[in-house]
Amino acid sequence: MRNSLKVAKWELKRNLKNKSFLISLFLTPALFAVFFFVGFLFSSGDSMPGDPFDQEITLYIQDDVGIEEELSEQLSDDPSLTYEFGTYEEESIRGEELSVFLPITEEGVAQGSITYYATPDVSNFSFLQPVEQVMKQEQLEQFDLATEEIEIAASPIAFEGVPVEEEIAEGEEAAEFDIFTRLIPGGFAALILFSVIITGMMIFQSASQEKKEKVAEMVLSSVTPTELMQGKIIGYFGLGMVQVSVWFTIILPLLTLRTDIPIFSYLFVPQTIVLVLIAILGYLMFASIYVAIGATIEDTTASSNFQGLLFIIPWIPFMLAGPILTNPSGTIAQVATFIPLTAPGVLLFRLSFLEEWPWIEIIGAIAVLAVAIVLFMKLAGKIFKTGILLYGKNASVKEILKWLRY
Repeated sequence: MRNSLKVAKWELKRNLKNKSFLISLFLTPALFAVFFFVGFLFSSGDSMPGDPFDQEITLYIQDDVGIEEELSEQLSDDPSLTYEFGTYEEESIRGEELSVFLPITEEGVAQGSITYYATPDVSNFSFLQPVEQVMKQEQLEQFDLATEEIEIAASPIAFEGVPVEEEIAEGEEAAEFDIFTRLIPGGFAALILFSVIITGMMIFQSASQEKKEKVAEMVLSSVTPTELMQGKIIGYFGLGMVQVSVWFTIILPLLTLRTDIPIFSYLFVPQTIVLVLIAILGYLMFASIYVAIGATIEDTTASSNFQGLLFIIPWIPFMLAGPILTNPSGTIAQVATFIPLTAPGVLLFRLSFLEEWPWIEIIGAIAVLAVAIVLFMKLAGKIFKTGILLYGKNASVKEILKWLRY
């Protein structure tokens, strides 16, 4: 392990001095910040321009039934509405903008039908709902109903469902599940896991480049192939964590300023430790696969062709996102939890939405990932050793299987 750490330290220092890496390290969050602030400047924080609910309407009301006081009480809550009571006619609003003439007659109340007149530019008719409530109240009063009967008749019917399995005994209070206690830690862990897409490409190219230039032939005189591969994986993992830390430092304060969600309070919880552990194991496993494949390729063209395939691997769990999100405890979700390539992503999906965590499945999946990491690292070492010392070309699948027997 000491030699692996030496290799990791060397890879970390070498890349941290690389100008291309440093530019990309700060460019990504910088671009996010620029787009964030541009969107913030163009956003008024209210309705979008042209939104009908952004219109300021002038309402002229002719009250022939004596409900002015009730209407004023209801309409005063609408800040976008200016209203006046008086005697008007259709011609009163001709030539004006954003104006409505509403005659409330006894005949209209009795029949439950009112005709209003509006200028062509009016598209916000939200004021009709409170007017309807007052008119409905007036109708019921004309039927000589008691006040309590009117209130019951005018009130909407409320439906409330209680699942049988969650029925609460009398005197007990139900603890409401806050989805953000799972989503925010899960999102942070996913950021760590999918940073492998960037640094994983670097591992892949590094292994391929060293195979081509035969640099590792000298290195292998002092370290074993497995130690070399482990060192590369650990070193690039460190680069990935540097990357995530920079993103976290720049992006998180911006999100905190823009939203009312207490992100830090949700993030620093015990569940985050488990989710981050799963993400780290997934990162190491994918990195092991990348370096193993990189050790089989020598020319740049083949390397470029493989990058598309490698990019897809961490996203395989998204193919199962539908059934997993629909039923996080279903058969598909449980089976995918124990398949190494899908386990990290599927677990992050499931644990971000489940209120009660299946700890036995979590422990089992972590064990599967740990075994897969050790196995892939050893295989990467074997492939690299045989490929660099015995061959000077891209390896076929048949040749790789032969190498694994050495």
